[in-house]
Amino acid sequence: MKWFRRDDAPALPRNRNRARFNLRSRLALVTGTLALCSFSLVGRAAYVQLVNNDFYQRQGDARFLREIPIPTSRGMITDRNGEPVAVSSPVESIWGNPQELLKAPDHLPDLAAALGVPLDHLTNRLSQRADKEFVYLKRRINPDEAQRILARRIPGVFSQREFRRFYPQGEAMAHVLGFTNVDDHGQEGLELAFDEWLRGTPGAKKVIRDNRGRIVENVDLVRSAQPGKNLTLSIDRRIQFLAYRELRNALIEHRASSGSMVILDVATGEVLAMVNLPTYNPNAVDGGKPDARRNRAVTDVIEPGSTMKPLTVSAALKAGTVKPTTLVDTSPGYMALGRYTIRDVPRNNGVLSVTGIITKSSNIGSVKLAEKLSNDYFHSVVRSFGYGSAPGSGFPGEAAGILAPPARWNGLQKATMSYGYGLSVTPLQIARAYATLGNGGLRVTPTFVKGERHEAPQVLEPAIAREVVGMMETVVSQGGARRAGVLGYRVAGKTGTARLASGGGYARGRYASLFAGLVPASNPRFAAVVVISDSQEGGYYGGLVAAPVFHNVMDGALRLMDVPPDDIETWLAVQARGEARAAGQRPAPAAHDESAVDTTAFHDIAPPPALPAEGAPR
Repeated sequence: MKWFRRDDAPALPRNRNRARFNLRSRLALVTGTLALCSFSLVGRAAYVQLVNNDFYQRQGDARFLREIPIPTSRGMITDRNGEPVAVSSPVESIWGNPQELLKAPDHLPDLAAALGVPLDHLTNRLSQRADKEFVYLKRRINPDEAQRILARRIPGVFSQREFRRFYPQGEAMAHVLGFTNVDDHGQEGLELAFDEWLRGTPGAKKVIRDNRGRIVENVDLVRSAQPGKNLTLSIDRRIQFLAYRELRNALIEHRASSGSMVILDVATGEVLAMVNLPTYNPNAVDGGKPDARRNRAVTDVIEPGSTMKPLTVSAALKAGTVKPTTLVDTSPGYMALGRYTIRDVPRNNGVLSVTGIITKSSNIGSVKLAEKLSNDYFHSVVRSFGYGSAPGSGFPGEAAGILAPPARWNGLQKATMSYGYGLSVTPLQIARAYATLGNGGLRVTPTFVKGERHEAPQVLEPAIAREVVGMMETVVSQGGARRAGVLGYRVAGKTGTARLASGGGYARGRYASLFAGLVPASNPRFAAVVVISDSQEGGYYGGLVAAPVFHNVMDGALRLMDVPPDDIETWLAVQARGEARAAGQRPAPAAHDESAVDTTAFHDIAPPPALPAEGAPR
């Protein structure tokens, strides 16, 4: 065998063409593949960007483009003289992105301290909204406070502009205006009644935010913000505060539980003032306690007591059964109706004229006048004054009162109604009835909007209305309401004292003290009603408790509204006596002492029909 060395082995021939062909093919394949991929990518990009870009545009917008609201201010409310009583102030609300905040838990203690809330409360709130991108952290705060929170530069914390309602008059006008909630929507009072008018329409705009939520570009205005419309009330804030102050002083003096006062413009029905106590601060976030928020002058009903007697007299005069000078025998001061007894308190008034029935506030006289009228007729006259139906002021929750139809009357219903029991009304309804008398028998519709007018039906002949107003003047000049008199003005009015209902009967020792009046009596401008409940000191008769409030308020209101006096003679006489005293002379005797109080005439309280005829007086 012959051995060969490796070096001596014959070499295999190389195929140079094949090697070159393989390299070239591979290069071409790779190049073609890359070109195809590039072409596909470019084509896909062109398709996405130019042909079918809606989806990705929406996805991009969802991450950076936002439609945010443009807040708008609520309309301003002014009194009749243009003074603001409810305005919207710009505030800031702090909000956060829970997803971003929960990623940085180390910042939460600092945020909780800045917001003034417990850390666990903040953590729980964010955790409950972990899948959301928005949560309010603190709303409607002072812009300076918001800036202090933002200055901490906590990731995921932002602010936005809002508006908050402010009430300059505070408690004095709380029941009329009501208040708004955290979203600036009306919740009570006129804020609720005119919510749609005052609210306005928020706008909207599209913006681009960066990854920290900051606005980097305003893209488009979706809709413009429409501010709320302004509202001018019939209320005069000066008279309103005057009524609030005097009513509050009366409640403190007599340790009473509650009170209301309503003042109407006789000719127009405009509400010039409406006050209730207890009250609340509408600027407080919670709006006060629910019981304090109730507008008692509109929603709460009471039995009108002796303030009903002028309406009974009006019905008798309208029917033609009596004249102002007709004599009525009220002896012996009580009368039996079935098994009940109706009394004049405290004494037998004897024979009285129809005018004297009002002056002395005789229950017996009122019953005898009503006896001459049919049930249907008496009911129709009382209803024509607005009792038993809502006043129509538009105030939320206004009550219609209780006036049962004649078919449901028992044997005593008409008798007790004649002197103010057996029916229930609101202070606003009483004011409306007295405004009807002062307006020559035209029944006006109460309104809280300046200049708003409604049709006023004629429910009583003007001559009869004037006669009744003249009769009511004697209550102030000669009867139990002398404390309601206003120097320089003739005042017509009627006191009332009614037992308060409780538990299906009457509460022992609890009374509502009322006074309803017109001034100046020669040409009435104002009709006012004062109701004070549960007087604990200084008596409880209307002439002692409610009449002085009427005097104090009207004394100021007449001058504020520049109403000319119609009793200048009395004013001059009082002034002359004052000058005589100052000069050390003995003044001439007056026809009557304006400061005197006939306490016997204050006993206008009528016992409810629950006193047996055979029983001893209580």
